[in-house]
Amino acid sequence: TTWFKMKEFTKTRTIKTKDEIWLTEHHPIYTLGINGDRKHINNPGKIRILKVDRGGQITYHGPGQLMFYVLLDLKRLNINVSKLITILEESIINLLTKYNIKSKRRKGAPGIYVTDKKIASIGLKITNGLSYHGLSFNYDLDLFPFSGINTCGFENLEITSLKKLRVKEDKNTVQEIILNYLRHNLITSIHI
Repeated sequence: TTWFKMKEFTKTRTIKTKDEIWLTEHHPIYTLGINGDRKHINNPGKIRILKVDRGGQITYHGPGQLMFYVLLDLKRLNINVSKLITILEESIINLLTKYNIKSKRRKGAPGIYVTDKKIASIGLKITNGLSYHGLSFNYDLDLFPFSGINTCGFENLEITSLKKLRVKEDKNTVQEIILNYLRHNLITSIHI
């Protein structure tokens, strides 16, 4: 439902439509990107698989994972997709730094990693300079479903969450902090 709403919003927006960031969580589901390869689905069990139009391979979404969908006019903001990915990644790095957690990017594998465990993923769709889909952040979710897939197309990629890193912070607070960093990093990048 959210995917269809994002597509409709993007299709019907005009040059005057304000940019939006949608916040949500999903029921358990695997999403397979537009060029995703089904060979990365090992044992999905009863979890539904949905082929979507974002970039990237396969990932899992579920309760306790914070979703930030960025519905932006990149042309108007004068940023490209690489810059948008950097902004999304930087927002998670900012959050983790606040909790004294060292994190990093990985070349060729968008997202954020703590040691070698992925905590945030990025998958975007850009059409006519407009973006949708976005960022998922593992706050406190059941990580077991990730074992049924080669997450993001990588075998044996370990996944972590803020809870696994022993951060005790209210979910709404974490969501608000990430949203504030996203806004700040977007505004800062526009004025550079």
